[in-house]
Amino acid sequence: MIRAPSPSKLNLFLHITGRRDNGYHELQSIFQLIDLCDWLEFEQTERLDIQIEGLESVNLENNLIYRATQILKPYAQAQSGLNIRLEKNIPMGAGLGGGSSNAATTLIVVNQLWQCGLNTAQLADLAVQLGADVPIFVHGKNAWAEGIGEHLTFIDLDQKQFIVLKPDCFISTQLLFSQKTLTRDTKPTKFCAYQETPSDFRNNFEPLARSLYPEVDEAMQYLDQFGVAKLTGTGACVFIEVTANMNIKDILTNSPCTSYLVNSLKESPLVQFEVR
Repeated sequence: MIRAPSPSKLNLFLHITGRRDNGYHELQSIFQLIDLCDWLEFEQTERLDIQIEGLESVNLENNLIYRATQILKPYAQAQSGLNIRLEKNIPMGAGLGGGSSNAATTLIVVNQLWQCGLNTAQLADLAVQLGADVPIFVHGKNAWAEGIGEHLTFIDLDQKQFIVLKPDCFISTQLLFSQKTLTRDTKPTKFCAYQETPSDFRNNFEPLARSLYPEVDEAMQYLDQFGVAKLTGTGACVFIEVTANMNIKDILTNSPCTSYLVNSLKESPLVQFEVR
């Protein structure tokens, strides 16, 4: 049995800077890896089928874990069946990248189990087929992201803690993108500008999420009492950076919804992962 972590991320900001002819949106963002993790267990079997436990609410064809295994099949030198068990700690529909991270962990582990021989860059190229957020988890490093999220420049970020709230709602990414009032022409910027005034960098989806989902607005109003609350990705989670004068215990205890205290990661624990 191989047990591997699947970390999550925060978008420290998210700007939409344009729209391509094919409908995809150009963006700029910072991916910050955090230590809130799912766990995946892999067991090889003599059968050649793939069994997945822990995500029964998603049908197999749409399951990113399953799709990751199918992408690797043409490269397998020692293909086997797999029983994969998911221990889910990252909330779904939260903007924390849980599904994308699960796919990346699967690519990394199964690449080794099936002796595919692919390096990190090759896995990341395949990962784009599964979603724009998957490559960041394959590389396992904090990054400045552009394009549709696949153009990554790896960056060093200071070690921090964050308080993350998960409102009791599931945000539809499609609904947010379809809104005519979504800002799609934010002026492109640079990482050095973010470093100077990070509090000025927001999420273009934030006003829409607050107006369409009262639970998100409530969570942001709560966190705004203690710092600069931000929305991560296009999900429901909102967060603030922990500062020295905060009473963390009280903030978590009195939260209007599920709350987490998380630590930033310099790199994913998967960067050095080897199947033994």
